[in-house]
Amino acid sequence: MAMLKQVGLLAAGCQPWNTNVCSATRDRFAYCATLAIYIYQLDRKFNEFKLHSIMSEHTKTITAMAWHPRNPDILASASADQRICIWHVAEQRLLTSLDNPKGTPQCIDWFFHEADSLSYIFQKGPLYIWNYKQGSAGLSQHKEAHGFMYDVSQFRWHHRRVGKLVLGHVDGSLSLFSPGQKPQKHVLRPETVDETEEDDPVVALEWDPLSTEYLLVANSHFGVRLLDTEGLTVINSYTLPSAAVSVHTLAWVPTAPGMFVTGDTQAGVLRLWTVPKSTPLENIKVKKTGFHALHVLGLYTMNSHREVVFEEPVEASSTSLAIHRTNTESSTMPPALIVCTFLDGGVGLYNLARRKWDFLRDLGHIETIFDCKFKPDDPNLLATASFDGTIKVWDISTMQAVYTSPGNEGVIYSLSWAPDLNCVAASTSKQGMFIWDIGRGKVIKRFNEHGRHSIFCVAWNNKDSRRIATCGSDGHCVIRTVDGKLVKKYKHPMPVFGCDWSLTNKDMLATGCEDKNVRVFYLATNSDQPLKIFSGHTSKVFHVKWSPLREGILCSGSDDGTIRIWDYTQDSCAMVLSGHTAPVRGLLWNPEIPYLLLSGSWDYTIRVWDTRDGACIDTVYDHGADVYGLTCHPLRPFTVASCSRDSTVRIWSLTPLVTTLQISVIAKRPWTEIFAMTQGCGQAMIAGNV
Repeated sequence: MAMLKQVGLLAAGCQPWNTNVCSATRDRFAYCATLAIYIYQLDRKFNEFKLHSIMSEHTKTITAMAWHPRNPDILASASADQRICIWHVAEQRLLTSLDNPKGTPQCIDWFFHEADSLSYIFQKGPLYIWNYKQGSAGLSQHKEAHGFMYDVSQFRWHHRRVGKLVLGHVDGSLSLFSPGQKPQKHVLRPETVDETEEDDPVVALEWDPLSTEYLLVANSHFGVRLLDTEGLTVINSYTLPSAAVSVHTLAWVPTAPGMFVTGDTQAGVLRLWTVPKSTPLENIKVKKTGFHALHVLGLYTMNSHREVVFEEPVEASSTSLAIHRTNTESSTMPPALIVCTFLDGGVGLYNLARRKWDFLRDLGHIETIFDCKFKPDDPNLLATASFDGTIKVWDISTMQAVYTSPGNEGVIYSLSWAPDLNCVAASTSKQGMFIWDIGRGKVIKRFNEHGRHSIFCVAWNNKDSRRIATCGSDGHCVIRTVDGKLVKKYKHPMPVFGCDWSLTNKDMLATGCEDKNVRVFYLATNSDQPLKIFSGHTSKVFHVKWSPLREGILCSGSDDGTIRIWDYTQDSCAMVLSGHTAPVRGLLWNPEIPYLLLSGSWDYTIRVWDTRDGACIDTVYDHGADVYGLTCHPLRPFTVASCSRDSTVRIWSLTPLVTTLQISVIAKRPWTEIFAMTQGCGQAMIAGNV
């Protein structure tokens, strides 16, 4: 029986690093976080899109994703781990993968006219075509798409013309290939680029869905053009409001022939265009932050049988069917749903006809979340610290972000709430430690006692709110007052990764060091030496945590994969908890049950321990990467939050454990016997029927 039950998930935001990270099919859409793919599916009963699954097989940054054009259950992804994965979405499983595809694919696209073939490219090529059903034997090179002068930033196969292909380059040029015709390499660069010799990368390109020759192209600086790829001519160039505005992404609107939308780089302005008109029909500011990617779905509606129906595009050409409007005509928005992702990680589904969000998940982290902590005076508010340089505060009752720090802090490794202020202290890789005033929305203090060294941990003293401790790669643990006065600076022989204040003694502090030792310092003395040094770990010690309920008891997690329980009064290791297969990071004592401990590890798991006998009473595998942070609030001791390199925060319930604990107290039997009984009897015992 599982002790930890996942009851909530704060999804990661969409990554801003790569371009092809948003895709959709009729009743599904997906976006890429750094290490996972989030797939949403239309719930036909409630007529809304809901999170369907999270695919997290990749071990390094995902670089591209593409949905199969004919089979909505097949999705492809590529990653910096030099692996291409083919997923079966409905079955939520990996179908197959191509390892070591000769590099890291930056762009992928399905070959429309060979059902099982995916193509990919990196840098200057060549373009590879892989029939995934044939395994590695199905890999071949395109005969002509190679030998380019510039890296490829985008490419698209034509959906109608067999074998027709366009590639966009970082210098702003295009390369065109069509069977039976001479290849055209590095053509149609924007004219202004030719004059200045400045590169103007192709950031987006899409074939006209109703034409065999027309192509919509966006360059980073020049803007958007409609091109005739047969005659190599520009049909129209589209004018933006000012030279300071640029387009980051675009898409055709399938329910409105000749219409397309663009998303601005500088701000979240969605612009609606029609092919003949060089200025936008509509300019809609949907968000403050700039766009990263978008994809347009046709509108879904409910018919008389309450079934979902998608409107279909009319079969004709975009130019012939394009809507012509004068400036005085009121514009009626075409029916369309637009999947929007933003540079700050935000993801939403915008209903164009209604001019409103069907849903918007704002402010998601886009990188590893290293730490999470509940606000001392509010069990609904959870703060998270991330590699992306931001702290975010979430309301877990609504699962929404309510505050975010200004950002640009580099890597934020750790955070700690002030016990009596609406402030958070955070430690960073190169920007020292700072205090963020949430109410005022700004950083109010900075501390640089560690110089340019990384600060791995920060701890605000809960018994004396004037003191804050930090430890870092310079081998020091520094204690200062909030106003900046240095209290102590404890030197260690190697980098210090963890520090924690005793919850029963305001002058007691423990540290974890790369030299494999745990140290306990007492500030009330004048000595710079530790009162105790605990040895036993065989690799570096990372976090240390004092028990909130048992005075003198603390635990430490190590790269040796173990957690050790130390008794300060006995000068000894009371217990070694073994089970993790990789370094231990997250540590959490339960604030209600004194012998209950949770740990998170690089082996992707969270383990629940009984520290009386060292038994691992539960292991959960839900996270898709290293688990770094674990926390709970004393007012809700059986609600736990965890954070991970998979960029998610997960909320867990320990309620099943409470029932089992009650049984164990009554039965007075060991854990192993209790679990054997509960596993055999299933839910009947928990319900009190046995």
